[in-house]
Amino acid sequence: MTFAIWSLIIGVLLIAIVLSGTLLKRLPLSTAMLYLVAGLILGPAGWAILSPHPVDHSAILEGVAEVSVLISLFTVGLKLGLPLSNRHWLLPLRLAFVSMTLTIALITAIGMILLDLPLGAAILLGAILAPTDPVLASAVQVDSSGDRDRLRFSLTAEGGLNDGAAFPFVMLGLGLLGLHDLGTGGWRWLVVDLIWATAGGLLIGGTLGALIGRLVIYLRTRHHESIGLDEFLSLGLIALAYGSSVLAHTYGFLAVFAAGLALQRVKEQSGMIHMPSLQQSGHQAEYEPAHHATHADHAHAYMMQEVRGFNEQLERVAELVVVLMVGAMLPFTQLPASAWALLLLLFVVVRPVSVWLGLIGAPVSRDQGAMIGWFGIRGIGSIYYLMYTIHQGLAPPLVELIVGITLAAVTVSIVLHGISVGPIMHYYRKRRESQKT
Repeated sequence: MTFAIWSLIIGVLLIAIVLSGTLLKRLPLSTAMLYLVAGLILGPAGWAILSPHPVDHSAILEGVAEVSVLISLFTVGLKLGLPLSNRHWLLPLRLAFVSMTLTIALITAIGMILLDLPLGAAILLGAILAPTDPVLASAVQVDSSGDRDRLRFSLTAEGGLNDGAAFPFVMLGLGLLGLHDLGTGGWRWLVVDLIWATAGGLLIGGTLGALIGRLVIYLRTRHHESIGLDEFLSLGLIALAYGSSVLAHTYGFLAVFAAGLALQRVKEQSGMIHMPSLQQSGHQAEYEPAHHATHADHAHAYMMQEVRGFNEQLERVAELVVVLMVGAMLPFTQLPASAWALLLLLFVVVRPVSVWLGLIGAPVSRDQGAMIGWFGIRGIGSIYYLMYTIHQGLAPPLVELIVGITLAAVTVSIVLHGISVGPIMHYYRKRRESQKT
């Protein structure tokens, strides 16, 4: 396919999204559902313009999904403005580590019983399907950096944490299949893949985010230097955190999430105040970017406004590309009946049960607990882990089964959660408003 045809297709899709954006907000549909349909039409099931075979193009698809996840994780970190000492953080930590581990364990058991998978392959399947998605879950994410709603905050932070927290289990599954060195008695997996790679990634990303953020604010407020190019700051910090963490044999996903979180927290550490929107302050005509960028009270808020706005636009483009590929790959999937049973259990049993067990005793209402249990949205993180495992040399019979299950899980999630998110969140907002009155 020529570059001109590619340009035409991408141009039509992007302009159509812009023109229909307001209409889509009123429909019981998500943009991801439309991207999925577009992928089906453009793929082998339709016009055959796109043919991204999961095995033949695994390296390219892995790279595209990886970049998409990195962008989304950094954006999620920027949205979470509550201090780490706030008790709201206990919920997503329990979801991202306890509930996710339980999810992997339950999928492992189901995979071994229903699909007759070996232990390593079953763990690998669980690790691929366990992470929730920070991109496709945008409709249930926090509205602002100060949003304290337990449901939205928990789902947002969970999606940011567990995309990286699933990596040790991916490595464990690969190791049991002979594709990764676990060390004698599993010592290397425990010390390097689990403890060091997780803690080190968070430490490296958090340190870089805080240092770079403070440096930029210092130069802007004290010397009126380094003004503008916040888009480069965003991309540079993502690349720096990811590259440094991978070279240190830690998890880049956690590092990038921690970098975005630390950059958001710089304002609290510097004693700066939140800059009200220009429309709210009534001084839109007096808006002077250079003044706000260098003012001690406004510099961080201005920087965050620019960086977050840029990342959210990138996130939408990444969502379009990856979901489009998912739709185009669907014709390559074949699933036995037992695999459909696993998917049914994943959404109606595994996620709700693992959330319930992980949040026992937590200060959440029955409605909030049920919604957290339902909105275990699968998406781009699962696609990345799928392509990563294929690229590691997974056996062809396992590849065919795991590809089919993963793509089906993401597709079902896009449809089910895309249709249900609007009515459920509308009910939730109405319920919250009635409780306040």
